[in-house]
Amino acid sequence: MSTSLAGAAPAGVLPKLENARVAIVEAEWNGHITSRLTAGAKEVLKHEGFAEADVEVFHVPGAVELTFGASQLIEAGLFDAVIVFGCVIRGGTPHFDYVCQSVTQGITALNADCDLPVIFGVLTVDTEQDALDRAGGPLGNKGAEAAEAAIKMIAFKRLVEAL
Repeated sequence: MSTSLAGAAPAGVLPKLENARVAIVEAEWNGHITSRLTAGAKEVLKHEGFAEADVEVFHVPGAVELTFGASQLIEAGLFDAVIVFGCVIRGGTPHFDYVCQSVTQGITALNADCDLPVIFGVLTVDTEQDALDRAGGPLGNKGAEAAEAAIKMIAFKRLVEAL
């Protein structure tokens, strides 16, 4: 027997949720990019019926701090999903690799260890233009995609809990 999210909503249609709250943790570093990701996510959530009060945005200094921010919000128990937004642009030092590794491992650990979906919305790009292209530019808005993932994961968790 197979149970899938497809039964909850037709393919290409997001599941409809009631009484769901989403937290967004936005890194201030490269804020001109992360704010666009947040705006894209909020637009999708609003379109999908989330009230303004159901979506809260929190700020942390940079990408490495996203894990701590998400962890604190999970512990608060007030949200059904957490989305993290950061932007790490490659430079001439190994710093890029360390930051990307840290945030990736941190968010992965939260997803493995916690009972709440944490959506990874961290752009790891070679240039600022690459980031702009993915934050509302010609390649879409990865923030909007993260919001869609959050909705699907909340529905997935609710489906599993109902089994």
